[in-house]
Parts: sequence; structure tokens; C-alpha cells
Amino acid sequence: MLTVPGRADAQEIDYDSLLIRRVEVENPTYMPVIGVAFGTMHFFGDVRNSFPTPLSDRSGFKVNISSPPFDRQRTFVVNFSLLFAEVTGNERSHVNLDRNLNFHSTINAFGVGVEYNFGHLIKNEAPVLKPFVSIGFEPFLFSAKGDLWRGNVEYHYWSDGTIRNISEADGGVMRSDVIMRDWDFETDLREADLYGLGNYRQFSFTVPIDFGLDFNISERMKMRLGTTFYLTFTDLVDNVSWEGEGVTANSTNDHFAFTYVGLQLDLFSEPKVRTEELLFAELDDFDYLMFEDEDGDGIVDGVDDCPGTPDGVDVDSSGCPWDYDQDGVPDYMDDEDSSPGAIVNERGVEMSENELESLLATPNAISRSELDLYLVPSEQRERMTFDQLDEKFHGLDLDGDKYLSFDELLLAIDDFFDFKSFMLTDEVYEVINFFFAQ
Repeated sequence: MLTVPGRADAQEIDYDSLLIRRVEVENPTYMPVIGVAFGTMHFFGDVRNSFPTPLSDRSGFKVNISSPPFDRQRTFVVNFSLLFAEVTGNERSHVNLDRNLNFHSTINAFGVGVEYNFGHLIKNEAPVLKPFVSIGFEPFLFSAKGDLWRGNVEYHYWSDGTIRNISEADGGVMRSDVIMRDWDFETDLREADLYGLGNYRQFSFTVPIDFGLDFNISERMKMRLGTTFYLTFTDLVDNVSWEGEGVTANSTNDHFAFTYVGLQLDLFSEPKVRTEELLFAELDDFDYLMFEDEDGDGIVDGVDDCPGTPDGVDVDSSGCPWDYDQDGVPDYMDDEDSSPGAIVNERGVEMSENELESLLATPNAISRSELDLYLVPSEQRERMTFDQLDEKFHGLDLDGDKYLSFDELLLAIDDFFDFKSFMLTDEVYEVINFFFAQ
């Protein structure tokens, strides 16, 4: 910050901001974007949830890495995703006892997809909401488990809606005990081979179709709400197939959906706006006279106490030439270093006693500032009386006539150079000035 003095409109200027420019990068370098998502899985297959509720769906977690965009509109990107999820089904029938089915299957999928975000149609560079759609191809693994036993007791479903420890055909109500499911999916359904499907592969492929909305939180962060529908190439995710025996099933493959909320972070891409440091400030309305330096000493005229300094002379922060011995003569004109309080001539050389006396005895002893005492008529001069002289100097009037004579003045100066006087250098000058003004 700097405030230019001597101006009615003086104000503080923030020079740091003047030397910075923000420039939009024409073709920024984009790097991969990391995304994570969490949501629920819903299964579409032979085994359904008889009483579907939000709690009957299982959870899923997806990690996603998006490639840099292929075009300037950032319309197309390639996504590499990894899905960890679970799907379940619990079907209950009081009429057909063979439809009391349940399963729980883990899903692990990894694949690639191409995403389109309508950049060709949405011209706004950073809209708050932006739709997207994606399609891909993923291999996946699954493993179906069933809840068929409570401890070492097998479940038997009765037509009255209860679950008992023996079959309804094997005994009466009095011989059986009602039990509850423990929801522990302990049985590997492929190994159990309930429907003659054998040792089928628990590996298949799926085509994920993803769609939703992106909410831009900041330039490098956005929230995503979406649903991915997985079209699989297998009918065995729930361990029930139309090829099985002793169970009714349709010929449609199993599918599942992942509804999620996610967060995408662009941590490594080049910023769209770059900050540049300028060598010179770019100002639209600027008064350059505030920074004019007429003598070229590096101190602007507005704060230069000594204008007109010759070229090449070193100056202090106020723009005045250095005076190391403080004798009133700047170093570039000073021929010698004077002792403190010494009276020197215009070249900075200490004056002797005889030189001072000769100056007082001749017209040349009068300084330019006091020349008006002789040029101005006596009736117009501002005279001083002895009573106006400071009382400490009254002792210099040796004859007591209340007038300081020339001899009394010379004697006072002699005492000063002989170190017999009480006066300091400035006080000697004060007495001399009084002599000519009385």
C-alpha cells in the first residue's frame, strides 16, 4: 500500500493487486477425475421380495475414475468403475409352498463405459445442473447363498403362514414347533444343487446403463445423483432358472439396479483460470504525475525533500544526498569529514579561528539570509533590544550598557574556540544574529 501525500484526492493503492492478472486458459489440461458413490441395490429376477420395502434392498458402493474428455466441450468421457454390492430376494407364498424362496448374492463388477453429458446442447460453461447418460460393458462375479436352516433345524413352510421344524405332511400341529428365520444366509445354493442346475459358473457379463444429474458444487467438485441398470447375461444370480427342475421360473435373465448419490473430485487438472504476475501494472485510469521523478534519484517528486539532486548522487529515503558527518554539506560536495559541531565552509572544510574573525570583520561575513539588514533602510528593519536577548547571554555585555559591542562579540567567539564558553555552536550563531539585529 502507498498513499501519495500533498494531494486532495490521495488514496491508498494496492500495488499487489495491480501486478496480478487472471487469465482464462484457452485449452486447459484435464486429468482423470476420481468419483465415489453409495446407494441401494434392487433385484429383478425369479425370486422377488413379496413385501418390498426400502429395508429389503441391499447396499452398494462404487469407485469410478473418469478419463480426460475427448473434446473441448467435455462432452464424452470414458469411465472405469468398480462395484461392490449385494442383492437379495425373499419370496413367500402360503398357497404354493415351493415358492418360499430366498437368496442373498454378492456382486463384484469391474468394467468400462462411455459417458455423454450433453455438452453439445448445453452451451453454459458451468451449469448448476447437468444431465448425463452412459453405457458400458462389465464382467462380474456373484455367489448366491440361502437361509435354509436355523442352527441345525431346517425350515419347513406351512400353509398357515408359519415356519416349523417338521414338514406339514409329516405331523400335526401338536408335534411341531414354530421357529423364526435367523436371516443368516448360511447355505451355498450352488453346492446344495436344489434344482439340478449343477456346478454352474458364477461369472458373467453385464451391460450397465447409467443416467442421472450432476450438481456442480465448485470448479473441482460435483455431486452426482443417478441410477445404473445392469442388464446381465445370466439367469442364475438368484440360483433359480427356467432350466432347473422342481421350481417355476421364467426365461428372462436376472437384472439389478443401483440407485446412488456420489461425489466426483477433479484434483489434478490444470485450472481454467491462471494467475499471472506482471512486470508492470496495467491501469485504465491512473495519474502518472504521482510517480514523476524529475531528478531521477529513485524518489518520486511527491515525497522528495531535496529535489534537483545531481545525477549519480546517492540519496536517503527522503531523496536528500547523504551527509555522513552531519555538517550540513552533502558528501558529494564535502572535502573532509568534520568533527561534531564544527563550523565549516561551503566545501565542508572546518574553518579556523582566524577565518571566522575575518568573516566577521568583512562584509563577506554576512550570510545571504541576513543581507536584507543592510539593503533594507534602517527605518524599515525589525530591530531587537538587549532585553529581547535570552537572559543567559546577558553576561556577554561586559560594560553593562545593554548593548553588545563588536569587541564583546569577538571576545565571546574567542572564548568559544578556547573552550571557555558556556555556549554551543547554535547559540554562537544566535548571538551573532542578535549583534546585527540590535
